[in-house]
Amino acid sequence: MRGPTDPREPAEIHLGPVRAFVGLGSNLGDRLANLQEAVDRLEKTPGVSVVKTSRVYETDPVGPPQPDYLNAVAAVETRLSARGLLEGCLAVERAMGRERRERWGPRTIDLDVLGYGREQIDEPGLQVPHPRMHERAFVLVPLLELEADPVLPGGRCLADLRLGPGMLWGVRPFASALHIR
Repeated sequence: MRGPTDPREPAEIHLGPVRAFVGLGSNLGDRLANLQEAVDRLEKTPGVSVVKTSRVYETDPVGPPQPDYLNAVAAVETRLSARGLLEGCLAVERAMGRERRERWGPRTIDLDVLGYGREQIDEPGLQVPHPRMHERAFVLVPLLELEADPVLPGGRCLADLRLGPGMLWGVRPFASALHIR
């Protein structure tokens, strides 16, 4: 059976629906409206169906001094390959005016492919599971609302992690789940 890594298979299409997780973040403008718009645009992406979203959390920023973020995670079912899903996320960011100026700098919207089925992918420009997701409470807290045992980098599971007592500091509930239209 051919799969997404078969060179005869188009890179953007996967044979069957795959459950994937997309992290969303915003710390510029109307942050909550930005997250909702990103979910709406993701839902309109051909081959992607948003199944559910986590609640929205306000979180301390990582990186240079900047405003606090709003973060959430969306569970999607997709027929796109992992690379195709990433390209769809990047298209949503571009449509919403995302400018990449500074690593970990402020942004109107940020979408990251956190997980793609149970796959482990390490390609230029695409690492799934997201390589730092297990170190970031702003990813783990909303992700755990949607998936009790997410695939983590290196094939680890949540039980393998040693979460320090301060790991969850800086993650505050902000709003209910985003709407799926």
